[in-house]
Amino acid sequence: MTVRGQIAKLGDRASPGDLIFLDHKKINISAKPAHPRVIAYHKPIGELVTRGDPEGRPTVFDHLPKLRSGRWVAVGRLDLNSSGLLLFTDSGELANRLMHPRQKIEREYEVRVQGGLNAEAIRCLLSGVALEDGQARFKRLEAIPAKKNSGTNRWYRVVLVEGRNREVRRMVEAVGSRVSRLMRVRFGPISLPLDLPPGRCVEVDADKTQNLIQTARI
Repeated sequence: MTVRGQIAKLGDRASPGDLIFLDHKKINISAKPAHPRVIAYHKPIGELVTRGDPEGRPTVFDHLPKLRSGRWVAVGRLDLNSSGLLLFTDSGELANRLMHPRQKIEREYEVRVQGGLNAEAIRCLLSGVALEDGQARFKRLEAIPAKKNSGTNRWYRVVLVEGRNREVRRMVEAVGSRVSRLMRVRFGPISLPLDLPPGRCVEVDADKTQNLIQTARI
């Protein structure tokens, strides 16, 4: 074998476009772009978003498919008592861009609030409430009439454009109420598949992955 006109030795490297011959036959090497992989996972309540827990509690990584190389990176987090959509990618760059505050990527949640929210609480949550790490507000907040309410609990759909720790819960607590259920149903252009059971994952198709990449402005 020759590479660029020189007899190849063990350890030599070849790049797309190099002139390569094997037994006097030309070999073409084409460059295949590496597209990030993305999977959508339906996180159940009770799982941690960590690779290992000293107490032996289950983690989201226990249920992900194995990669031949590299590792899955979680795009953001959901706390132990929250459920819903959690995205993973094999691209650290994509994950970092999706999580960066300057991207202002929407996160949508379904939230059950004990006692519901009165008009003043809704106004405050939309205009901004003070948290210990700065002001926070919902981009959208609306009741979910079709969602089954129980007792004084009421369901709402809320949208944020950042992902601070326990932000939804802390915002609701700031107006004197308490979240009793929290489920993420969308991250950017990716929604939680309706037929995806808790504890299971599905690979995001190429078109939706490309849409996510464009959202991250890579």
